[in-house]
Amino acid sequence: MNRIKRIIPVILITVVLAGILAACGSRSENSGTKQEDEMKGEYHKITAEEAKERMDSGDDIIILDVRTQDEYEESHIPGAILIPNETIGTEMPDQLPDAGQEILVYCRSGNRSAQAAKKLVEAGYTQIYDFGGIMDWPYETVSGE
Repeated sequence: MNRIKRIIPVILITVVLAGILAACGSRSENSGTKQEDEMKGEYHKITAEEAKERMDSGDDIIILDVRTQDEYEESHIPGAILIPNETIGTEMPDQLPDAGQEILVYCRSGNRSAQAAKKLVEAGYTQIYDFGGIMDWPYETVSGE
């Protein structure tokens, strides 16, 4: 009986220490850097305001409209190029030759832009920013081609 009384505290201390060591060894999955996130194959969700700031920064940015030709001709963001979502596959589109190019993606409401952003990342693009739909775009738009 005396021996059991001495073993129980040792077992408890061992279990507690094992739990502490296990907790110290775990890492949060969201602790990666921006470069690590890009290497994981994720796209970034941003607001229309953030997209506008990026457009106005003067950096070499592609604005990608993934709606239909008719929707694009009716109204689009100045400088945007059209590649309909349904034409984007697992290979890089000819209009987007640089996989490291910063690309801002939009559609009408945000559904197709999210689909296109995911497909572009799967095709190897690393700087994809989805800012949703033109319905939420409070800035200038133009019509025609």
